Amino acid sequence: MPESIYIEVDENDNCEYMPLMLYEAHADAVPVSRVVLDEPGRAPGEYQVTGWSSDNGGTPCAAMYCPVSDSGQAVVHLVFGGDWGIRMKPANSTVEWSIDDPEQFGEPYIMLMDESAIILSESST
Repeated sequence: MPESIYIEVDENDNCEYMPLMLYEAHADAVPVSRVVLDEPGRAPGEYQVTGWSSDNGGTPCAAMYCPVSDSGQAVVHLVFGGDWGIRMKPANSTVEWSIDDPEQFGEPYIMLMDESAIILSESST
């Protein structure tokens, strides 16, 4: 049986504080490399995603995906990362991950309604 997922993100340069959240996992978490976003304030389309760690003042780490229970929905698709959340950039970007790049942005985590918006890492397919 998959383990529950606990997420707590301290306020940092990547994203705002997120208090401890607990999610019931429906499967084991697997690495994810891209997501498809269609949300207000962002250009719709595909984005690269990485976890963001507090190591060395902010560095990439694995981003993970897991279907979870949500109180308002049957199942949602959770993408989460390091202790400083996740970071995203346009799919066609070739620049390194950087907190200073204005095309990149961070979130504590994201929840997507459609599983087809998740693009798994090649190592997990």
